[in-house]
Amino acid sequence: MNDIKHIFLVGAKSLGAYGGYETFIYKLTEYHKDNKRIKYHIACKANGDGYMDESKLNGAKQISENEFEYNNAHCFKIPLPNVGPAQAIIYDIKALKYCVKYISENNIENPIVYIMACRIGPWISKYYKKIHKLGGKLYVNPDGHEWMRAKWSAPIRKYWKKSEQLMIKYCDLAVCDSVNIENYIHSSYDGKGINGKNPETTFIAYGAETRKSKLSDDDKEFLEWYKSKGLSPKEYYLVVGRFVPENNYQTMIKEFMKSNSKRDFAIITNVNDKFLEQLESKLHFKSDPRIKFVGTVYNQELLLKIRENAYGYFHGHEVGGTNPSLLEALGSTDLNLLLDVGFNREVAENSALYWNKNDGNLAALIDKAENMTESEISEIGKKAKKRISDAYSWQYIADKYEKIWID
Repeated sequence: MNDIKHIFLVGAKSLGAYGGYETFIYKLTEYHKDNKRIKYHIACKANGDGYMDESKLNGAKQISENEFEYNNAHCFKIPLPNVGPAQAIIYDIKALKYCVKYISENNIENPIVYIMACRIGPWISKYYKKIHKLGGKLYVNPDGHEWMRAKWSAPIRKYWKKSEQLMIKYCDLAVCDSVNIENYIHSSYDGKGINGKNPETTFIAYGAETRKSKLSDDDKEFLEWYKSKGLSPKEYYLVVGRFVPENNYQTMIKEFMKSNSKRDFAIITNVNDKFLEQLESKLHFKSDPRIKFVGTVYNQELLLKIRENAYGYFHGHEVGGTNPSLLEALGSTDLNLLLDVGFNREVAENSALYWNKNDGNLAALIDKAENMTESEISEIGKKAKKRISDAYSWQYIADKYEKIWID
């Protein structure tokens, strides 16, 4: 046991679900499944939003009612009370409690507990001390600026900010998924660690695939999906992401409606009815047949195929670090139109087109995109794939994580 490094991952809802952390742990276990030096222990939700259903994971082996093995990782499910938004905080605390107990009972030496997101700041010093007492270390991924998200009320934003401060104080290493986030952590929290120390940080992004989908052009499921949504290859722009205000759906839809494009705008998202009604009352987008909310797509190969066949991809995220849906778009779609903020520029550099939220700016960019030649689009697409393979391939990311676990 001594020559194996035990890594406990806390904060993702499940493996293989639709979300940044979920994709991350799925890929990390996939790329490290034959690595004899690393053993992962992964917290998953037993119930509630995004819970783990291992029967849908091909190759999962049941160990007990609340434990299973997948990609050689030990996965444990945490049952949760139904308490609304506070469930995420209870989930992290219960998962941490499980980790501490498991480490203690199995006499695991030098474990690393890696917590994704800064939800449990008020409780973290207690667990930091317990993990250190057991000879372990606590790592944190600070995620993006959760306290800036438009969906939170002022008191909750205050909580997130304070929680972030405490999580950074009581961690041995903050793994930042963007250089912008790493800079922000230092500018906000240098001198505020234990005994006035600066936080220890490193930068490791998320990864993405640059391969083509395994589905053929005449795949039945793919063609049926197109038919049911009224779409066809290269005749639509695409966006994939959570349906929240800070992802700028309002600007993208409004500007697309102003553009002269004859193509469709396909929106793959988990629709929030309240937000949808607000957008309809402001924009009346239902009167424009080009705007198509097409539901969610959880089949990763199908999603990859849909991305590949998009004429262009919109990315309007402005809060957070390196965004997985942006990486996936750059890896699959040739023409990417991104909101011009630091995070997005850092990732795409010169392999995309950029827009801002000024009235008419994105509409003009769409009209420009409509007039680009095939060779111009192909050229920018090659740059995007190269950018991903150079700095964001899953192999590259998995190798960087192996270094911080074992070195």
